[in-house]
Amino acid sequence: MSLPIDPATIDPEEYGEKQAVLEMEHEEAIEHVREVCTDVGFGIPVEFSPSELLNEKVDADRDPYYVLGACNPEIADQALEETPKIGGLFPCNMIVWEEEPGRQRVYHVSIMKIARLLGTAPDNEAWAGIIDETGDYVEEAFERFDSVETEITD
Repeated sequence: MSLPIDPATIDPEEYGEKQAVLEMEHEEAIEHVREVCTDVGFGIPVEFSPSELLNEKVDADRDPYYVLGACNPEIADQALEETPKIGGLFPCNMIVWEEEPGRQRVYHVSIMKIARLLGTAPDNEAWAGIIDETGDYVEEAFERFDSVETEITD
């Protein structure tokens, strides 16, 4: 099966990819990301550790990996008014994984931009406003992470 688009040709800005590196321990980084997200206007209604689950269930021996599901209820409500399909991508996740002890990667992609790229969300003024508003929150969060943004590496 071939993809309808070539992912290598899409600029990360088009899908809202953001990355940062935090020079701190994993648990400290999770708390820092949680606090920053809350400070900029996101709640964290869901969070979990896929690495703990996989290590327990299938003896995966994974390094620490954590998902914080960020959400701004007012924006989420607006997004659902525009398209109920967006719920399939909720919440806006902030991922924290340990690259090495004392060094954590924070990763985010914009579900609002991805939904528009996929045709799941409308390409209209209201959706552009939702993208701008969530983008402002994310931008502020990444500015507050007190980290060094790095280029994307494989």
